[in-house]
Amino acid sequence: MSIPLPLPTLTLHGRLVDLVPLSHDLLAGLQDAVADGELWSTWYTPIPRPEDMAEEIDRRLALREEGTMLPFTTIRRADGLVLGMTTFMNIDPTVPRVEIGSTWNRASVHGTGTNPDSKALLFAHAFEQWEVEAVRFRTHRANQQSRAAIERLGAELEGILRADSRDGFGIVRDTAQFSVLARDWPMVRATLEHRVRRHLG
Repeated sequence: MSIPLPLPTLTLHGRLVDLVPLSHDLLAGLQDAVADGELWSTWYTPIPRPEDMAEEIDRRLALREEGTMLPFTTIRRADGLVLGMTTFMNIDPTVPRVEIGSTWNRASVHGTGTNPDSKALLFAHAFEQWEVEAVRFRTHRANQQSRAAIERLGAELEGILRADSRDGFGIVRDTAQFSVLARDWPMVRATLEHRVRRHLG
């Protein structure tokens, strides 16, 4: 199967999290999640403030209509807590290839296994359902926390794209680009499953 257009509505069920279609119905939960750790204060990654969340939802849904993004809300299965957002983005059905990005999660759940579970769901759908050749990740060159997290997933650094884009403050940024190829997926899957199992009760 290739990437279908128009993009489908997807709900992905994991062991620790569910990824559900982004909608304004979850606005209050997303505002609460982004306030957990004041995530917008990180200068090198654009994360909306609570008062800007509705506009961010609109932006992502508009990209969904264009066929370039499939946005999700991350929900913790144990109690239904809204954790944050993630997406398939820069979708290219011709290769096929996708990027996983525009991801953030409330600070209090970092290190609890929810992010590896979320990534395992996205990888599995991309490689096993859409049969993509590559999944890419991009982050600010200076975002060492994000770069380390991407490398822990098993992604390989392809290089630094210099003067690649402007950040949310209008400053030209260098971008670190990573990828996981289809042939890498079995090893990446085993690593993610191990990381998730450590957090199961």
